[in-house]
Amino acid sequence: MTFRYEYGSGEDTYETVNPANPQEKIGRYAIMDSDELSAVIERANTAQREWARVPGLERSQRLDAFINAVEERADELATAGTLEQGKLFRESKGEALKSCSEGRFSVGEAARMGAMAIASGRAGFSNQILRRPRGVIFCISPWNFPISTPMRKICPALAFGNAVVMKPSQFTPAGNFLLAEISREFFPDDLIQVAMVSGRAASEVVSKGNVHGVSFTGSVPTGKLVYAAAAQNLIQAQLELGGKNGAILNDSDDLEGAITQIIGAAFMTSGQRCTAISRVLVRKDLAAETKGILVAKANAMKLGPGLEVDSDLGPLCNLPHWTNVCATTQRAINEGATPLAGGCAPNRPEDGYYYRPTILGDVQHNSVAGQEEVFGPVLSVLEYDTFDQAMEMLNGTEFGLTSSLFSNRNDLVQRFLAESQNGMIHVNHGTVPDNNMPFGGIKNSGVGAYSVGPTAVNFYTSEHSAYVAR
Repeated sequence: MTFRYEYGSGEDTYETVNPANPQEKIGRYAIMDSDELSAVIERANTAQREWARVPGLERSQRLDAFINAVEERADELATAGTLEQGKLFRESKGEALKSCSEGRFSVGEAARMGAMAIASGRAGFSNQILRRPRGVIFCISPWNFPISTPMRKICPALAFGNAVVMKPSQFTPAGNFLLAEISREFFPDDLIQVAMVSGRAASEVVSKGNVHGVSFTGSVPTGKLVYAAAAQNLIQAQLELGGKNGAILNDSDDLEGAITQIIGAAFMTSGQRCTAISRVLVRKDLAAETKGILVAKANAMKLGPGLEVDSDLGPLCNLPHWTNVCATTQRAINEGATPLAGGCAPNRPEDGYYYRPTILGDVQHNSVAGQEEVFGPVLSVLEYDTFDQAMEMLNGTEFGLTSSLFSNRNDLVQRFLAESQNGMIHVNHGTVPDNNMPFGGIKNSGVGAYSVGPTAVNFYTSEHSAYVAR
């Protein structure tokens, strides 16, 4: 059998398939044993010590050249991402290009390192806050963004003088390996390595290995395990977890335009995004019109392979996840939610892991559809009478990642900015973040310093107070 992507050799392997056609094998990846993984970590430490001695300006230049090379191969990376993840090619390419734009912010940070002078409390002293590279960063990526998630970890890590060992999802490893290949032209050997290992082996590295930080993106249950493992090793943890993101639709001069933004944020990547809007909290007098527009737009979407240009919605990434989305949505329907659109798969999973874009009405706040992260193309509509109720529902979940308000009332906007219990807060648009803004959540949506932007330095460096007597 011919595989598009093959890395490593050995009998113990992961094989990936095309979610749009599960009979098509895409990649085969050898799984490292414990000795191989230990050697990877040791080589990373050696490479990191060399890289930390490189002046910041030179690090920024080499990082910039690497990002340019990634951008030049955006089509290749996007094809790999679509073949293994399932999302539309245009979304995969957009992911690759956005990751480069985010990474370029780190280029400038390499020269600054977050250091600062600070006033002295004693005569004859000068004080500084210094920052140093943390060391080897173990990076655990999910399957939904196989290009941008590793890039979001690689770029700041290298800017600040660290080495990176990447553990990709077994469903979408190709992007990680391609990025590591591209990097070899620009950085010391072994500065960026891919460790294709099991979750158990990754836990051992985090809890006992010679690593100095762990950056994890994924589910809340797995994130809690990573956090506990990091505590055993007393290393820094950066966790980006899930969300049950809400958009409050209170009033709008352009209701259809607002709904267009909401449905785009809900169904991009077939809803398999931590920042996807999965709840619309709509004022009751707008509910009927809102549901009508949502249903019409959902029913107009065409399911199809990500590499077909006329597809509007690709398949879900893998069979276990497809099964879970089907089961969770059915639980919501059994609980009383009404499927106004979709609510089922269009075919058998062997014909592709597709799920119809779904709009659920009659959703109660404390129900499955109101509380659980479905992580698929499922959008719940909840209705409210007062803005107090809207805010109570918005904040009344375990999550705190992102939220949105559509309103022309300044008093409500200011209240939303003050009271939304989310790490990222949007007004009158969907949940697309800027390339230079911190990305992260609160509550069960995240722990530690945010990624992207100026605050990433707080994770990727250690802090030192320096006092110099003159």
